[in-house]
Amino acid sequence: MQFHIPDMACEGCARGVTMTIRALDPAAEVRADLGPRRVEVTTSVPRDRLAMALADAGFAPAAEV
Repeated sequence: MQFHIPDMACEGCARGVTMTIRALDPAAEVRADLGPRRVEVTTSVPRDRLAMALADAGFAPAAEV
């Protein structure tokens, strides 16, 4: 699944996003691309649970359109 994270602006942010996702699933594969501020995640954790955790950590995903 993919998320657009508008507030992910630096490597520190990307690490924060990765740590937040891996707190829910330590085996998750996370690939952050700072250019388009997109994160691709391979996990069994439901999308809404990840989105909520990211928002709580200050990295709210943009609404899907």
